[in-house]
Amino acid sequence: MKYLSFILLLFCTLSASAQINSSADKETEVAHKYRVSMPYFIVPEAISGPWDDRQSTQHIEFHIKRNLDNKNIIGLKLASWRLFQPMGILYWDGLLDKLETESEFYPGHVRERGIGVSYQRMLWKGLFATVEVLPQFQTYMDLDGNKIGNDFKIYNSYHLGYYISFGKKKRFFIEPQVHCQHWMFDNNAPDGFRQLDDKWKNHFLFEPNIYVGINF
Repeated sequence: MKYLSFILLLFCTLSASAQINSSADKETEVAHKYRVSMPYFIVPEAISGPWDDRQSTQHIEFHIKRNLDNKNIIGLKLASWRLFQPMGILYWDGLLDKLETESEFYPGHVRERGIGVSYQRMLWKGLFATVEVLPQFQTYMDLDGNKIGNDFKIYNSYHLGYYISFGKKKRFFIEPQVHCQHWMFDNNAPDGFRQLDDKWKNHFLFEPNIYVGINF
């Protein structure tokens, strides 16, 4: 319950801040009030290989956002994915080599699901910054898909990107961006998972991404 209260308090704070900034900036009426988007890489991953492949993240993610004005955007994030190794292995820690050797793979998988909130601020022209907070429920599974434990964590991400709209009435858009993330409170992993998690960091830096979406 304390985690839910934290998220609700954060969402209310962001909303209030956005409304205050909206009045101060005296922005004109937005062309589109709502938008939905998703990471582009989900599509090629879904069609390029078997869903149950050992390294498949089974990633599903959608964003539903409300444009308060031309600078302030709040939203909901719905996400589900599956991890086969710790998230805190950075590029310069030999991430790509470890994917090839499978040396840091879990003795199973971790399924993470959650609904979170986001606040996006347009900084200059299409340049924007976004903060996302995603509470997640975790299910630990062995290699046969049997459930062996549960946990909970808060997954936060910080984005810097550029918004590009196109098409009739600028209805479609892409958002190339880079983001950093960190997570907390996941303290009840089964032993085999915990030993690997403890070797690595609780953050990941400079992940490139492209989001695609539609305004309405």
